[in-house]
Amino acid sequence: MSGIVREAMEYDVVIVGAGPAGLSAAIRLKQIDPDLTVVVLEKGSEVGAHILSGAVLDPVGLDALLPDWRTMGAPIKTEVKEDNFYVLGPNGQMRIPNWPMPPLMSNHGKYIVSMANVCRWMATVAEGLGVEIFPGMSCSELVYGANGEVRGVVAGEMGKNPDGTPGPAYEPGMELLGKYVFLSEGVRGSLSKEVMARYDLSKGHDPQKFGIGMKEIWEIDPKKHSEGTVTHTMGWPLGSNAGGGSFIYHLENNQVYVGFVVHLNYRNPHLYPYMEFQRFKHHPVVADLLKGGKRIAYGARAISEGGWQSIPKMVAPGVALLGCSAGLVNVPRIKGNHNAMLSGIAAADAAAAAIKAGRQGDELGDYEKNVRDGAIGKDLKRVRNVKPMWSRWGMMASLAFGGFDMWTNNLLGLSLFGTLKHGKTDAASTGKAKDYAKIAYPRPDGVLSFDRLTNVAFSATNHAESQPCHLKLKDPSIPIAVNLPEYDEPAQRYCPAGVYEVIEVDGSPRFQINFQNCVHCKTCDIKDPSQNIVWTTPQGGDGPNYPNM
Repeated sequence: MSGIVREAMEYDVVIVGAGPAGLSAAIRLKQIDPDLTVVVLEKGSEVGAHILSGAVLDPVGLDALLPDWRTMGAPIKTEVKEDNFYVLGPNGQMRIPNWPMPPLMSNHGKYIVSMANVCRWMATVAEGLGVEIFPGMSCSELVYGANGEVRGVVAGEMGKNPDGTPGPAYEPGMELLGKYVFLSEGVRGSLSKEVMARYDLSKGHDPQKFGIGMKEIWEIDPKKHSEGTVTHTMGWPLGSNAGGGSFIYHLENNQVYVGFVVHLNYRNPHLYPYMEFQRFKHHPVVADLLKGGKRIAYGARAISEGGWQSIPKMVAPGVALLGCSAGLVNVPRIKGNHNAMLSGIAAADAAAAAIKAGRQGDELGDYEKNVRDGAIGKDLKRVRNVKPMWSRWGMMASLAFGGFDMWTNNLLGLSLFGTLKHGKTDAASTGKAKDYAKIAYPRPDGVLSFDRLTNVAFSATNHAESQPCHLKLKDPSIPIAVNLPEYDEPAQRYCPAGVYEVIEVDGSPRFQINFQNCVHCKTCDIKDPSQNIVWTTPQGGDGPNYPNM
């Protein structure tokens, strides 16, 4: 809005997002030079409130950042003891033995963790080093300098009316300015998306690919609990309808993480990812584990799946993309936190060196080179063909050819397939409703499976209703005029929180957005076939409040 006067604060480095990438960068900067001024801005009500991850953590990133983390009180205790992989059918399962898998797929020596709690702990380490961390501070705008460089961000703007005008309690926020700005917003961050478009950072790279990951925490019967056990599955219930799979991780205190991932390049617009997750829990092997237990938390988050081919240029004048903002997840390993940490370290090294040399506001080319030529690039390059193989040839072919390809990359440093392309975006992959059969999903039983709104209550999601809707439609007519007749308006189904509905008003359909339910997963911004929905950040502190996801 024009005419708004904001106070400004100057820092050496401004970091958006208190996830593993942003916090690693903050810690590293202070390790290099305690006199550097560093601020971390987090839109969640507290650090960790918006962190959702599997997660089996490869400690390589933490080993590089804080070699003594094992004696520092880190909430990383449950080492993986058993590693299982199954292909499911409707009533049974087939175990895939571990021995044919390349070493990089092994989870031994890794840890089952709550990344929300890991980030909370990392924040205390960062603050102990002098980093300023401000939770509840949404970054709603980028600030650009006179030469077109990213100069900083606007944070803490609150109190707008639903129409976007300043309300009676309006606070304009502040400009947080830095010599460099790090965007570590996670998948499909709104500021990262703006930077990629403004500087054309995706030019020459494949489109990013995504999945939607849904997760519940269960307390189960102690007799069925096996601390340190990791299980992954593929196959039923998705079958040929979509790529994806599940994870079941036994952590401490008789708790298990039960998660389900659906690749968002599915074609059938009638597919309902959330209900696929709920149906999965009724498979005999899963139902038996959960019987007598109770679900205590729920959440959902998009996952970057494009890997090596889809990493955009990660730097532009004054700004760098870190972690999942750049898409550094290793899809076959189902791991990205280690690469997020390594990217934060690399960005900090590059920025500290630049500032010491008297630079600011330019491109941190050393960061880009480190990521592509170093440990992150090596990790992602050797698995680069698994996702496109699955998309082209299906699950079983990707298991066979993908495993072979990972072995050749591991042993010989090369692929006989070269580098396969991803092709269409996930939005463009969506087919027309008339070409696909509707899918009948069982009604949730309220014991193993739950309706969306009941589950959303277990994410502790809250948004002030008086603020503007943060889910913007480029053209309000498209959901009913285009998406409903062409695609049976898939927003009704792909959203894991029940944000979007088609309701009938005076005999006509109307598109309704229940933004208060939004768990900030970003699926709508990714999968809408008309690319008509734009996710923007709501005011600070709103959204989910995950306890220990």
